[in-house]
Amino acid sequence: MKNLALCTAICFSCFFTTNHLKAQEQGGEVVYVKMAREKKKNATMKTYLIEREIPDAGNLTQDQLRGISQKSCSVLKEMGDDIVWLHSYVTDDKVYCLYKANDQELIRKHAEKGGFPVNSIQELSTKIGPETANK
Repeated sequence: MKNLALCTAICFSCFFTTNHLKAQEQGGEVVYVKMAREKKKNATMKTYLIEREIPDAGNLTQDQLRGISQKSCSVLKEMGDDIVWLHSYVTDDKVYCLYKANDQELIRKHAEKGGFPVNSIQELSTKIGPETANK
């Protein structure tokens, strides 16, 4: 659980820090307009679940997870706003990642540039949870 919490924290830190820096470059009230536009754009992107087979992934250290996250963030920054890493779940021998992107090709390009395995990419059609029972 410690590794998952760290991975998630680094992911969110990367996402918000990257957007914050872009916003600072714009200055003033433009900051809020730019962030709102990006949020709207991200809402129209497709959501993908990526399965990555990584032997012994559950035993990756915090430093290793930080390094993986930093690599992913640097590649994402290079690629622009058409792909966003939401978060990842680490199990014993796999990592499941949620991304928003315009298409699967961007997911594959990110993996290639970062040196990450991709065993499958599934587009999510809908999301359900406990709240679905009450709708």
